[in-house]
Amino acid sequence: MTQLLLILLQDVPAAAAQSGSAWGTIFMMVALFAVFYFFMIRPQRKQQQKIEEQRSQLKTGSKVVTAGGIHGVIKNVNDTTFVIEIAKDTKITVDKTSVYPEQAEEPKKEDKKEEPKKEEKKEEKKEEKEDKKQLEQEVEYRIEK
Repeated sequence: MTQLLLILLQDVPAAAAQSGSAWGTIFMMVALFAVFYFFMIRPQRKQQQKIEEQRSQLKTGSKVVTAGGIHGVIKNVNDTTFVIEIAKDTKITVDKTSVYPEQAEEPKKEDKKEEPKKEEKKEEKKEEKEDKKQLEQEVEYRIEK
């Protein structure tokens, strides 16, 4: 019994791990870096480029939102700043990096979800009616027997 325990408790996996696992570790590190690059770094770069492109297209009269959530209209464009009118005769100077173009309002997602729900309810009612018809037919069939 004790010999069996000694055999099972030997440090065999540690010896096996030391021989030849360096390539496996390197491969795993490369794979991990690839996953981070394609799922985190690359999409973020694309988004930043899109925002920079939108900023470069901003001109006098464009509606914008600052990083702080202030809505306004661009009145003057400088090298590194915008002068934004946020109310009548109220203008602020804001760094270009903290200004985003105002997005047009999209239809609410709730409205889109309600339409399929109505269709789903109609389909469920049809299925319930069909199920009732099948049950009635089965009951009539069993009664006839």
